[in-house]
Amino acid sequence: MEKILLAECKQEVSSFNPVESNYDYFSVSVGAELLAFHDGKETEIRGVIDTLSCDEEMQVVPIYGARSNSAGPLKQESFERIVSEFKQSLSSHADQADALLFCLHGAMACTEEVDPEGYLLSEARQILGDKIPIVISLDLHGILTKKMLQNINGLALYHTYPHIDFVDTGRRSAELLISILRGANPVISRVKIPVLVRGDELITATGVYGESIRYAQNLETDPRVLAAGIMIGNPFTDVPELCCQSVVITDAEPELAEAEALQMAQTFWKQRKLMQPELMDMDQAVDKANKIPGPVIFTDAADATSSGATGDSNALLEALIEGDFSGEVLAPIVDPSAAYMAHSAGIGQKLQVVIGGALDSRYPPLELEVTVEKLGDGEYPLESSGTPEHAGPTAVLRCGNYTIVCLSRSVRFIDRSPFLAHDINPEDFDLIIVKSPHCEPRFFDDWAECNFNIDSPGSTSANLKTLGHKICGRPLYPLDSEVNFTPSSETYQ
Repeated sequence: MEKILLAECKQEVSSFNPVESNYDYFSVSVGAELLAFHDGKETEIRGVIDTLSCDEEMQVVPIYGARSNSAGPLKQESFERIVSEFKQSLSSHADQADALLFCLHGAMACTEEVDPEGYLLSEARQILGDKIPIVISLDLHGILTKKMLQNINGLALYHTYPHIDFVDTGRRSAELLISILRGANPVISRVKIPVLVRGDELITATGVYGESIRYAQNLETDPRVLAAGIMIGNPFTDVPELCCQSVVITDAEPELAEAEALQMAQTFWKQRKLMQPELMDMDQAVDKANKIPGPVIFTDAADATSSGATGDSNALLEALIEGDFSGEVLAPIVDPSAAYMAHSAGIGQKLQVVIGGALDSRYPPLELEVTVEKLGDGEYPLESSGTPEHAGPTAVLRCGNYTIVCLSRSVRFIDRSPFLAHDINPEDFDLIIVKSPHCEPRFFDDWAECNFNIDSPGSTSANLKTLGHKICGRPLYPLDSEVNFTPSSETYQ
């Protein structure tokens, strides 16, 4: 029986978030705890387990998992602790290992180490040696580095955005690993594309990016092709190898891998201008919203916690108040001090609170008189995947026509769960602030009158030129207006 070691390490980072993250941000699982955590959840680990468990010749050996919500750069000492724990778990099973399947994100960054995933994989390779296959899964927002490619035998990528194919990606990574164990000889070709992209055209079900994804999916139906995809990176993770990339893996067919990776890269490059956001000025958006019956969605992608922002922006709240928006507004915000004050006061109490800018000083605090309507512990499952969120003490505050869901910790605002957890139905409001660039349509867009992408300030702003990239390679479109692209491939086998 072949023993497949299973591990996980995931965090997506915004380098422009001023709050550094640490070890306490992570949920850590050792051994069987990893399987228990993912039981019944829509995750890659679940897809891996379901697939490998169907093969009587495979035994899954869970060794280590560390996962964090998106955040600011990880403190170096915290990363080193994770590395140490992972190496200890891996070393204790290395003698029996036939393969390692490692579920990663790809957009980690530390205060010192700029390629954490590459470092983890190089350490794994040193422990396992050259003959043990290593296969990884990656978010399409990951940044695939040379060090990562040098230390793996294959990878599977998400094919959807917003992400709904977690389980399927796990399945594909497991099937790729099985192919390698059964004799496949993977050849990886990748082409780096000097572009950063954002905006609605990245929605794979409707946008031009979806055309590239469907091309890759069609390639994967070719028996000669083991995996394919287009990675769009995370524009907010300012690291040396930040870019978009096409990736094709074939079974001992280097010419085919190279040709298809080049083809995908060239097509993607031609569409780069389409894959830039259309943003609306805050004041203009408020003026338009005042004239629409609603419901209206204000997308505050600049403060998207799922992309690494703090979640404490009050910029849209202030713009709506100053613009005399008359409808009922629902707004989430991360502000631990305000949440704790509400818990101390109790339901029904009136408070003078300062909202916003609790973590990111670019947001001037906003003074409001509020009534505490509801209190909660911030423990709830995501509506989209069922994975747990830990928002800390949470308070629902009422200020005139504004309902503010105030959380103590940054969590993912990728669905309606922060609202539903407190018996709040977003459909009952005229305007909802959504701190995510894109959610599954069923959560907001399917019932809203319109959705405005707002040009607001923040560490995950789609107005990329405002962020201040310092580390990534240049030139890089749209940070630079003049960028020449002559596609060239790199091959790893």
